[in-house]
Amino acid sequence: MSAPLKAMSVNPQSKKCVVLGVTGGIAAYKACEILRLLQKQGIDVFVVMTKNACQFVTPLTFETLSGHPVAVDTFARPATWEVEHIALAKRADLFLIAPATANIIGKMACGIADDMLSTTVMATRAPVMIAPAMNTGMWENPATQQNIATLVSRGVHVVTPATGHLACGDSGAGKLEDVAVIAQRALDVLRAKRDMEGLRVMVTAGPTREALDPVRYISNRSSGKMGYAIARAAQRRGAQVTLLTGPVSIEPPQGVQIVPFMTTQELLDRALACAQEQDVIIQSAAPADYRAREIAPQKIKKQGGEDMTIELVENPDVAATLGRAKRGDQTFVGFAAETNDVLAHARGKLIKKNLDMIVANDVTTPGAGFDVNTNIVTLITRDGSEALPLLSKDEVAVRILDAVLALRA
Repeated sequence: MSAPLKAMSVNPQSKKCVVLGVTGGIAAYKACEILRLLQKQGIDVFVVMTKNACQFVTPLTFETLSGHPVAVDTFARPATWEVEHIALAKRADLFLIAPATANIIGKMACGIADDMLSTTVMATRAPVMIAPAMNTGMWENPATQQNIATLVSRGVHVVTPATGHLACGDSGAGKLEDVAVIAQRALDVLRAKRDMEGLRVMVTAGPTREALDPVRYISNRSSGKMGYAIARAAQRRGAQVTLLTGPVSIEPPQGVQIVPFMTTQELLDRALACAQEQDVIIQSAAPADYRAREIAPQKIKKQGGEDMTIELVENPDVAATLGRAKRGDQTFVGFAAETNDVLAHARGKLIKKNLDMIVANDVTTPGAGFDVNTNIVTLITRDGSEALPLLSKDEVAVRILDAVLALRA
């Protein structure tokens, strides 16, 4: 059974508006229930449908439920003299597309606006949320995943599809998430506060690379996804964000100052240069602990079967150095990606590196390792700890920032 929605107090003079986009998939009928759930929370809902969606549910159904005309045809004469897709784009406090097919996701990622829905969502300045639903093969297709990553980097909220039995007979990821979950996520965005306005936040993300020769380097499996999620979440909440990023394959978040680094020493130098003007520092990058004592000027060649020895020297400790330089009014968060004795190691780092909070996770646990979109973490402060369940990295980022604000309070 779905959990009940958290009630949202609504002032009739400032009633919130959701523009609900419905695309052509078998889950289109579930949009009717999403509409009703939002209405029960005092939300005014306007519907935009693709022509394919009309093959599954008629516009009349949504008109009857919403009490408003449904927009389908870009060139239809509007009921009032206004450019309809622009009017709807401006009206929205949230633009929610549920279900979102691979087609509309691809259009949004590539900037294609060739029907009423794609044109309207491109014109809106409101937050955008999509709830994908499609066949497992389509969802897991690299093109779809790249398009999702592009949209996420632009600030689009994604309600990840569930795993289960699909209408086509397959089983796997791609099933529309529970309608109550989608409606609750929409309400969370609608009532989100700009509670980090005025704060300057520095986030570090991604791996470092320590050269061995002009071709090879020492690195690690960090994807940067967690740090990028934190940077996006802080920017959405009104913070002025500086993102120090190692070499990753993620599109930078919009509205965030990007400072690239390659080596651990570069990360440290650039972090120290930015740190003193920050209110919050979140060190989620994964710097290499060691580097080669000497970097070969030419590519190292095989030596006819002989072993090769590379002498390594310890890199500076980025978190410990920033911790020593931390001002009393700064909040400093570190990460502990461990494979054993996770909480003990994390608590040791919390004290040793002068952190206010550390985010600990066991990278050997399924769903919490490298280069995945989910995480399982424990937030540890000097006063206690909170273990979080399996969440998307975007949701983990929100919880981390909530804890940061609680510490600052």
